[in-house]
Amino acid sequence: MQLEVNSSLKLVLCGVVLWGSAVSASAQEWPYFVTYSHALEEPGNLEIAYKGVQASPKFGNSFSSATLELEYGATAWWTTEVYLSGQHTANDSTIFTGYRWENRFRPLLREHLINPVLYVEYENANTADRSLLEIVGHDSISDLRIPNAVGRSDTEREIELKLILSSNFRGWNVSENFITEKNLIEPEPWEFGYAFGLSRPLTLRAGSKDCFFCRENLSAGAEIYGGLGDLDSFGLSATSHYSGPTVAFNIPRGPTVSFSPSFGLNENSVGVLYRFKVSYEIQQIFGHFHRRAK
Repeated sequence: MQLEVNSSLKLVLCGVVLWGSAVSASAQEWPYFVTYSHALEEPGNLEIAYKGVQASPKFGNSFSSATLELEYGATAWWTTEVYLSGQHTANDSTIFTGYRWENRFRPLLREHLINPVLYVEYENANTADRSLLEIVGHDSISDLRIPNAVGRSDTEREIELKLILSSNFRGWNVSENFITEKNLIEPEPWEFGYAFGLSRPLTLRAGSKDCFFCRENLSAGAEIYGGLGDLDSFGLSATSHYSGPTVAFNIPRGPTVSFSPSFGLNENSVGVLYRFKVSYEIQQIFGHFHRRAK
């Protein structure tokens, strides 16, 4: 039954991808997986993305997680996004782990030396979640060894806040995120985390001829992110941290494909997280449906 569900989900995703690529336009995307820059979705545009993580924790079963993201540009200063996540753990099972509703607000629309963005997210996910969209508090490799039957029985409802600071300078993007998260149903302290990203297109000059593997279609960079403990024990003790290179390929008139191996920096971390993402931007989604209806 689980194999049938997985096959059906893959068919649905393939259908979305094929339809999206027919009406989408590829935009330059920074190759980040955890870090956010100050870039918001264009008003009226919808981005559909599939984000995955694969890892083999020491003394645990290997797993593969999948997150479907639907990001919509509500206004020039507000982007809203819905996440649906699931995972498969070897020698265990395949389960749906939960959903998230994210909102990002940019108070200063003009470009500044430092561009702030305020991030608010509501999360309803069980502790078997393996999406690893951020690392906070005392998250560690031991959390990834919990059997699915145990993890899916414990659902957490949390609010997550981020202060995003981002700058563009001579083609480079530098982004810093400070993360805080609070469980809404358990008397647990606020948890903290961070993410830092640096990236740049391989060239800032577009070629005179259309080509596929052109340098202007590629961007590369690096990320580092991890937990900072909680309100009772703030700091680096008993936390996990990751760092690694990132690369994104903006396929002309098609999707953006990104990849990153994130390497664990201490014994509380997984040796390596293989992250990948495929995203498609559909311009003026409601206008497209309106034209179809005529």
